[in-house]
Amino acid sequence: MPSSPLFRRATVTRIVQETADARTFTLKPLDGPLTYEAGQYCIFRITVDGRPAPRAYSFSSAPGFDDEITTTVKRVPGGAASNWLHDHVREGDELELTAARGRFTLRPADTPLLGFCGGSGITPVLSLAKSTLAGTDRRVRLLCADRNRGQAIFHDTLTDLAARHPDRLDVVRHLDDLRGYLSAADIKEFVGADAGADAYVCGPEPFMELVESALAGTGRVFSERFGGGEAPASVPTTPPAHVKAAGTVTVVMQGRRQTIAKRPGETLLQSARRAGFAPPFSCEAGNCATCMAILREGTATMRANDALMDDEVAEGYVLTCQAVPDEDAASVVVEYE
Repeated sequence: MPSSPLFRRATVTRIVQETADARTFTLKPLDGPLTYEAGQYCIFRITVDGRPAPRAYSFSSAPGFDDEITTTVKRVPGGAASNWLHDHVREGDELELTAARGRFTLRPADTPLLGFCGGSGITPVLSLAKSTLAGTDRRVRLLCADRNRGQAIFHDTLTDLAARHPDRLDVVRHLDDLRGYLSAADIKEFVGADAGADAYVCGPEPFMELVESALAGTGRVFSERFGGGEAPASVPTTPPAHVKAAGTVTVVMQGRRQTIAKRPGETLLQSARRAGFAPPFSCEAGNCATCMAILREGTATMRANDALMDDEVAEGYVLTCQAVPDEDAASVVVEYE
């Protein structure tokens, strides 16, 4: 199955230090405009110490609002990719990234937009807020939770934006060091009379679970998850080693090739690990595309796909955390590019 170029190059034209551990990278694609929607992200191809560490990072810019393309990355303790970007990338360097992807995008509505942001979760929500202000008449209300003022990403940006749109943008800052941890009561108080509004939620998994459980109104809820959560309970775990299925799975990665016996219900990501590889992954829920690879032979079915575009699926790309070889596929070959 032929493969089309997945990554394109972009020059880092400017770097802004948002907080002590968050930086915004302004990107200029080398081969023409990059088309994207507010709230989307790209997968960046990053190699750290000779090992691939692709990661998904959201746009903090918005088409129709910003003339430049920006993505904002928070340094994560122990995070290979985020630390590499902070420590090694300088203005003038080039990065490789995929086309825009993701479904955390604006849905048509006449109700206000409620944004719930935990830490760096403000990044795609800021993009959505900008797009809403630029292209609609809707009100935007943001609840931003941070540990303290020093870690509040885009504090000044949002303050300026609210001053420019005093009748349409309201930003509520919840700082843990002043008010304690965010509670369900805080969330319900913030929602107030807007229980029918669309809610967009992004942040650490405990934060997102709290917000989602506290939203009891009739409004739609859209969430963006990039990692840290558990796989859905309905997804079966790897079967015992003694259970076998007819056929083989071959994994190709960084010039290495390993073939193992299929196991019923085992995802290609699980097979790759069992074959001795350390493939890239993040959310393991079908949301981020960090684990994507291409099927060179055989067929597999994805349990969920909230990341790959239709043309990528048509070309043979799969989310290996969700792709299970079909029972009638005697031989499956998957390659991490």
